[in-house]
Amino acid sequence: MKLAKQIEKLGTETAFAVSAAANAWGAKGNKIYPFHLGDMNIPTPDNIVAATEKAIADGFTGYCPGAGIPELRAAIARDVGAKRQIEYSVENVSVQPGGKPVIGKFLATVMNPGDEVLYPNPGYPIYESQIEYQDGIAVPYGYIETATGFELDLEAIRDSLGSKTRALIYNNFQNPNGAESSRAEMEQLAELAIKYDLWVLSDEAYFEIQYSGKPESIVSLPGMQQRSIILYTCSKRFAMTGWRLGAAIGPQSAIDIINKFNTNIESCTTHFIQKGMVDAIEGDTSGPDSILATLRQRRDAAVAGLNAIDGISMQAPNSTFYLFPNVTPIMARKGFTDINQLMNEALTETNVSFCTRKHFGRSGKNEQNHYVRFAYSGIDVDDINEGMARLKNYFEA
Repeated sequence: MKLAKQIEKLGTETAFAVSAAANAWGAKGNKIYPFHLGDMNIPTPDNIVAATEKAIADGFTGYCPGAGIPELRAAIARDVGAKRQIEYSVENVSVQPGGKPVIGKFLATVMNPGDEVLYPNPGYPIYESQIEYQDGIAVPYGYIETATGFELDLEAIRDSLGSKTRALIYNNFQNPNGAESSRAEMEQLAELAIKYDLWVLSDEAYFEIQYSGKPESIVSLPGMQQRSIILYTCSKRFAMTGWRLGAAIGPQSAIDIINKFNTNIESCTTHFIQKGMVDAIEGDTSGPDSILATLRQRRDAAVAGLNAIDGISMQAPNSTFYLFPNVTPIMARKGFTDINQLMNEALTETNVSFCTRKHFGRSGKNEQNHYVRFAYSGIDVDDINEGMARLKNYFEA
């Protein structure tokens, strides 16, 4: 029997294949140093667990509104609006089973077949997958490596814009490279979005994972709130990766359509988890503060370990829990031409597992340098130090 031809356009998150390889190697008795997935081994704060358990005991285990329970939508609207100096109401929030569903529903809401959508590459691979699966034209834009980190290639973005461009996906506090836009960079991007009348998906999954200063959102800039959908997720801020809870936040005209998709696809997001999330947002904030402090310690240990390796030099990103070092000198030392060769041999030689640039969108023809990505959200400091020491011996051999 034949399957739908459209499936051929659907990509995947290949980092999970790296995880499977690491698990298989670990099953042979090897201690794995897991830097591959952006999962977390930090417990969800106690107050969230207690509130969710109470919700189950109180019987909140049935259906609820497809858009989300009103008290959670209101809490998200207040919290997100206050931190971005703008106002949202309940009608601007659609609760989702995680942040990821927002990508596909956003595109289905604003994009017609044949429309062009700009997306970051390297970037979260589901952007590319969903654009092409829904018969859009995926137009990548990249980053420029500087002495202090990564910056948007604004010139490439300008050159890619045209009459067919319908939307822009923007991931400040970026996965995989940790890039954080300056105010000036964000203003230039907003100017282009307004000039070309674009919808913007502002993926703010890591908005609260910032180690100094206060995070800013492109949605706060003049003219942007009415054309932007925020991808919001509880996974990172509250260490709730497996709970699957997030939201789309934006103009009511678009949110009403996204709510219709909710009803068609999943009926509703788990009721008792939504009840627990109200307490997460409006209750004790010490949990998220502790999570961020733990991540900062891990970042510092991982950056120090990488910078101790001959051939690697990088600044500590101020956001996310990812490191994206340039390993071109190490590739030359090893005589490798394919970055996955380095990844595979590092696993068997050191038990250290990480992803490569290839796991974050198709590589461009003009890309000359080689990068790998380390996620430090799921590994303790002692194991970070131990793994980096093993990696140093291997990389320098």
